[in-house]
Amino acid sequence: QVQLVESGGGLVQAGGSLRLSCAASGRTFSSYTMGWFRQAPGKEREFVAVISGSGGSTYYAGSVKGRFTISRDNAKNTVYLQMNSLKHEDTAVYYCARGVQWSTYVADFGSWGQGTQVTVSS
Repeated sequence: QVQLVESGGGLVQAGGSLRLSCAASGRTFSSYTMGWFRQAPGKEREFVAVISGSGGSTYYAGSVKGRFTISRDNAKNTVYLQMNSLKHEDTAVYYCARGVQWSTYVADFGSWGQGTQVTVSS
């Protein structure tokens, strides 16, 4: 069973930046699609960004496109989410997840980290 550990969350002012990291255990990291999702209080978990195993393909939710960048370093078993121009509505717990296939749906991601809180003050 893969273990995913997120880090890098925190409190930031609107307009600021944060970089989230997600370290994965195991030796087959590069074989898997990885995704970032977020969940705000009282709301369902929602898709943020996804990256293919090689890193050659990425896709973003419309609400973050142009502001967030997903990347990965397969040598380090780590996926990143660079978040720029943060808005108050980006406040949520952010989760990384390993996908069973290329997807933006929560149900297609079988392994999840514990989440990291991102709070954007307005």
